[in-house]
Amino acid sequence: MEPDVPARPLTPEVAADVPPGPEAPPAGTEESAPRPRSRAREYAEAILVAVIFALFTRTFLFQAFQVPTASMEKNILVGDHLIVNKFIFAPHRASVLDRLLPYRPVKRGDVLVFKFPEDPRRDFIKRTVALPGETVEIRDKVISVEGVRLEEPEVYHSDDRIWPDDPALPDSYRRRDQAHPFTVPPGSFFALGDNRDNSYDSRFWGAVPAANLKGRAMFVYWSFPLEPSAQRSVKELLTIALNFFRKTRWERTLMPVR
Repeated sequence: MEPDVPARPLTPEVAADVPPGPEAPPAGTEESAPRPRSRAREYAEAILVAVIFALFTRTFLFQAFQVPTASMEKNILVGDHLIVNKFIFAPHRASVLDRLLPYRPVKRGDVLVFKFPEDPRRDFIKRTVALPGETVEIRDKVISVEGVRLEEPEVYHSDDRIWPDDPALPDSYRRRDQAHPFTVPPGSFFALGDNRDNSYDSRFWGAVPAANLKGRAMFVYWSFPLEPSAQRSVKELLTIALNFFRKTRWERTLMPVR
């Protein structure tokens, strides 16, 4: 009977002090180096990644908004461009993201950006005055929440007149300075403009549903005294280009919204 060992060793012996040579490829195959990617493909991949990141950031994290009206003056001016924190009020489940993204409920005094309840295609910006379940009342421009007068250092009154609660007056005049007790519905917020005499807000159309919230205004990243527009004309773009450095309100750059 022949011994139960191969006729040749499984690992060939290597001559002393001679390094083994490269292993030959199997018969019928050729070893080929990977082809380098073209520069156009690299640029395309980089642009795609940047676009995906920008869309993710805009959808879930931050978004830029332009202030269209004077309803928040003197704190936020027409032509201010804001960065809005979109995730802070977003619905979420307990997860590791809670440590990375500091979610929290809306607080009194938060400056909110939200879809206008009467026309969701429009975005409004107002300050939170009353929270769900709280009763708010306005008498002679003075706001009380749960029977306690609200201190509002941010509020600006452009009109010293006080319209009385007179049924003979137009509703828009009476509601500006007087409001009967109103209890904020669950899941909603009572929000007013800081420019209290020139703001179309919860006094006129009611509470803001939480589902309409887009986020909390964080800071001004650019401020330029030009009225907002859905599409800039060539003349407006030329005006911005020629006056960018001279008319930009540099003192407002990166100014936090309080």
